[in-house]
Amino acid sequence: MDGSQLRKAQAISVLHEMLQQILNLFPAERSSAACDTTLLDKLHTGLHQQLEDLDTSLVQVMGEQDSAQGRAGPTLVLKSYFQGIHLSLNEKTYSDGAWEIVRLEIMRSFSSLTNLQER
Repeated sequence: MDGSQLRKAQAISVLHEMLQQILNLFPAERSSAACDTTLLDKLHTGLHQQLEDLDTSLVQVMGEQDSAQGRAGPTLVLKSYFQGIHLSLNEKTYSDGAWEIVRLEIMRSFSSLTNLQER
């Protein structure tokens, strides 16, 4: 794999991990009280579709066997970042104020995703 393929694979991996972590922030039993369930269902559906598309893209760039390895590298920082968000939600007992902070962090994440996709 050449350098540009590796960078593309890493970018796809980061996009995938960020979307997966955002999806993980909204388990049905905790988030339904803070969100419109119809909008939450649409968010889940959209995120799942994006994740499937990214899986396909990663396999196209790296091949079937290497796609799992491509995901492992650059995603640890993201996991740690989103774990902090999970902890904050837990500590604030999933209050409306805690969800507002999550909303702002997700908007910031989407902004970062857009910048990464443009590159």
